[in-house]
Amino acid sequence: MEHFIVSARKYRPQTFKDVVGQQAITNTLLNAIENNHLAQALLFTGPRGVGKTSCARILAKTINQDGNEHPDEDFAFNIFELDAASNNSVDDIRSLIDQVRIPPQVGQYKVYIIDEVHMLSQAAFNAFLKTLEEPPKHAIFILATTEKHKIIPTILSRCQIFDFKRITVTDAKNHLMQVAAQEGITADEDALQIIAQKADGAMRDALSIFDRVVSFSGKNLTRQAVTENLNVLDYETYFKTTDLILQNNIPQLLVTFNDILAQGFDGHHFIAGLASHFRDLLVCKNPATLSLLEVGEQTKAKYHEQSQKSAHDFLIKGIELANDCDLKYKTSRNQRLLVELCLMQLASILLQDGEKKNDQPYIIPPSYFKEKGIVPIKILSETKQSVVESTQIVKTQETEGQLGTAIDKPINATESTESRIEEKNNSEHSTATQTQVTVEKKSPFVGRERKTSGLSLSSIRKKKEHEERKEEKVIDPKNLPTEVFTETKMQAGWIEYGKLQDKKGERIIGSMFAMNIPTLDGFTICLELPNQSMKVDLEAAQSGLLQFLYKKLDNYSIELKIMVNEQASKKYAFTPQDKYEKLREKNPLIDKLRADFDLDL
Repeated sequence: MEHFIVSARKYRPQTFKDVVGQQAITNTLLNAIENNHLAQALLFTGPRGVGKTSCARILAKTINQDGNEHPDEDFAFNIFELDAASNNSVDDIRSLIDQVRIPPQVGQYKVYIIDEVHMLSQAAFNAFLKTLEEPPKHAIFILATTEKHKIIPTILSRCQIFDFKRITVTDAKNHLMQVAAQEGITADEDALQIIAQKADGAMRDALSIFDRVVSFSGKNLTRQAVTENLNVLDYETYFKTTDLILQNNIPQLLVTFNDILAQGFDGHHFIAGLASHFRDLLVCKNPATLSLLEVGEQTKAKYHEQSQKSAHDFLIKGIELANDCDLKYKTSRNQRLLVELCLMQLASILLQDGEKKNDQPYIIPPSYFKEKGIVPIKILSETKQSVVESTQIVKTQETEGQLGTAIDKPINATESTESRIEEKNNSEHSTATQTQVTVEKKSPFVGRERKTSGLSLSSIRKKKEHEERKEEKVIDPKNLPTEVFTETKMQAGWIEYGKLQDKKGERIIGSMFAMNIPTLDGFTICLELPNQSMKVDLEAAQSGLLQFLYKKLDNYSIELKIMVNEQASKKYAFTPQDKYEKLREKNPLIDKLRADFDLDL
C-alpha cells in the first residue's frame, strides 16, 4: 500500500507565490531580498496554520539561491530549526550562539528558525539579547510565534515584525478547489465553502478537514456529505427555520428544533447560527453590503430571495432576540425552553406588528356607516391656526333594535375644547357609536377632508342616564361619630391591628405594634419610640391604622402623636440572668421560690 501524505504536507507552499492569503507579507519579503534590504532578525506572528513557518523556510531557501544551484536544492545544511517549546533553557540558547559563529559552507546565509519563541524562559531571552541585536553578517534569525504578547519588549524592539492575518473564507475555498482539481476530486462549491468556514482562517485546518471528508465520501464531495461528516448545520436548516418564522408556524417550528436536537446539535450553536443567518439576510437587502456575504453564488441567490420576503424591521428585531437568547443560554437552567421561547417570540414579531399597525386616519371604516345609512361629517381645515366654523346636519335612521327613529340634529363644530373634552369623558360609559368632532391646531391633516362617525340616539340616551345616576356624596364632618372609649379598649384595638399586619406578612410592623403599647390623652393616642427609624416606619402605616381605629372605636376625632425618646429603649432578655430579672420584675415571689428550693440559673 502506497504511503499516504496528508494534504497539509503534500501541498505545503514551496515558493512565495504558493502562500495563500498573505500577499502583503510575501511581496514585502521579495522586495527586501531583491533590494538587499532584509533585516537580520524577523518576527513572524499570527494565528495557527496561516503560513508563518512555511514563509520562514521559503525565505531561508530564497536568500541562498544565486541561480546556479539545482532546482531541488533546499539548503538544508544552512537552515536550523529550533523548537523553543522543548529547547527553552539557557544552555540551549548558548549552544545556538556557539553555532552562529561558524560561517556557512554552502550559500551565503545561515538561517535560524525558532518556532514558538514565546516558550523561551526569561533567562533564555536575556541570554539571546546580545546575539540577536548584533549577529554575524552571515546569520539571520526568524522567530515565529502565535502569542506575541508573551515575548519581552527587549526582544520585540530588536526584530522586524510581520503580522500574519487569518486566511479569508474565499481564499481558503479557492485553494481547496485547486487541491481538489489536482487530486481528481469532484467537489461542490458549497461543500468547500463549509470546510473553509469550519477552518476558521487556518489553511492547515482546512486541508486536514478536506482529507477527513474525502475519506468519508470518496471522490465526489457534496454539501450533504460535508455537513453530515462535520456535524454542522447547513444553510438549508436556517432557510427552512426562517420560512416557518415568517409563516408564524409555531408548532412546526418547535418540531423542527426538536429534530435538530435529536441529530445531536447544540441549542446554543443553533441560536447563534440563526442570528448570523438574520445578519446575512440583512446584508443582502443592500447592494452596498452584499460583498460582506461570504457564500457561494447558488447560496447567495437563495439569500437574496429570502431577504425580499423579510422586512428590515423584522430582521433587526430577530437579531436582537436571537442575540439576547445567545447571551442568556449559558446561565439558563432550562436551556431548551429558552431557545423555544425565543423561536416563539420570533414567530410572533410579524403578528404583533400586524395587530398594532393602523395607518388609517379613522377608527371605524366608512363602509360601516354607509351600510347603516349614516352620512359622515366633513371637516375642512383652511390654515394651521384657524378653527373651522360649520354646522352639519346628521341624519340617522334607527330601527327598533338598532338606532331608533330618524332625526335631524345640528352639530356646531366651534364648541370650546373644554366642553368637548368633558363630553368625551362623560360618554365613556356609553356602548353605542358616537361622533367625536375634534379640531386641533397645527393638525397634520391641514387642507384634507376627514370623515367621522355619526351621532346616534343611543349615545345621547346613555349619557343622560349616566348623568342622572351620578350622585355626589358629601359628608359633613360635624355628623361623624365621636364616641367615648377607654384606654384599655384603644390598646386592644392597637394590638389587634398589629396582629392583622403580621398575618399580611408585615412582620416588622406587627412586632412594632406588639412591643410598643401607647397611652391615651383625651382622644389623642400618645406613643414613645426608642429611635427615629421606628417612627418613620410607623408613620408610613399611620393612615391604615387610623382608619382601622376610627371604625373600631366609632370615633373619628382620634389623633396619633408619636415621639422619639432614645432613653426609653427597652432592655430585652437574652441571657439567663436577664430572663430571671425580667421574671422577678413581674413576680417578686420568685426569689422566695429560688431560695426554698436552692435553685441555680
